[in-house]
Amino acid sequence: MKRILIIDDSPTEVFRFKEILVKHGYDVLEASNGADGVTLATAEMPDLILMDVVMPGVNGFQATRQITRTEQTKDIPVVIVSTKNQETDRVWGKRQGAKDYLTKPVEEDALIRVIEANLV
Repeated sequence: MKRILIIDDSPTEVFRFKEILVKHGYDVLEASNGADGVTLATAEMPDLILMDVVMPGVNGFQATRQITRTEQTKDIPVVIVSTKNQETDRVWGKRQGAKDYLTKPVEEDALIRVIEANLV
């Protein structure tokens, strides 16, 4: 069973994503901020990460950069899922190493499609 790490500081978003992912047969790990997410990604080596951007402390762009530029975790695909919907945000997210970028609110079908396309 594939494991997906959700890094998001919104309990509501985490609950919603977890509900969708479990329904589609994924195991779910959770972190409520970027720093904990980086630590958990290194410890657990999930198959994919869903990353929020706006979080206290280490934001999603910084956490994505750390994960995708560290030897141990660089092969874990990161999909940014954020309310930030400007083209510059998308470009910046991809420059940090994100494989894809979705804007909240995300439709279930779109989320699963992107996850399946990015799972290695």
